[in-house]
Amino acid sequence: MAQLTFDLPHRTSRGREDFFVSDANAIALAMVDDSARWPLGKLLILGPKGSGKSHLLDIWCDAVGGTVWDLKRDQLPDDGARIAIDDVDACAAHADLQTRLFHLHNHLTATNGRLLMASSTPVSQAGFTLPDLVSRLEATAATQISPPDDALIKAMILKHFMDRQMTPSLQVQASIAKYVDRSFEAVADAVAQLDRYSMEQGKKITPGMVHHVLNTSG
Repeated sequence: MAQLTFDLPHRTSRGREDFFVSDANAIALAMVDDSARWPLGKLLILGPKGSGKSHLLDIWCDAVGGTVWDLKRDQLPDDGARIAIDDVDACAAHADLQTRLFHLHNHLTATNGRLLMASSTPVSQAGFTLPDLVSRLEATAATQISPPDDALIKAMILKHFMDRQMTPSLQVQASIAKYVDRSFEAVADAVAQLDRYSMEQGKKITPGMVHHVLNTSG
């Protein structure tokens, strides 16, 4: 009989030591680290969901004393502030948030602040409609996180398990790397599915379970 399961929150490690560097994200990390030389004091990180964009925002904020900003709630920051905005493309659907983002750009530029943004969608495709904001976003330097290479896939598998306080065997990790789709989101989904299935069955995750769960779900 399957056991009861609960969607308990798990802690995502967001320190610099938890960020695995590979060819897919090395350039993005290097640019985040070099905020003193960002053109116009701004940088946009582009990458698919689950690619580590939010992690990079946290790393930068920790390094420079910055703040992840909530445009829905927060007012303009102090002069010269270091501000990070996650999922900036989501602002395109709300005229008031576009206006707030426009004023934030102007304020940080005028006070020699820094602005780091993350988006899953290129600015030109996000649907922004405020012309002055569009021009500012298009003038923002951008860096991109590429699709994960094999080294990053393996590191992500281990990190997602460790975030759940789990340590899979090397054989399990290798099996997941073999069967999982080559995307950031697919790795996260695969680990979540295996965790749930393991709890439901009351069994330890094995290579055979990986084959069964990932082949069935795929």
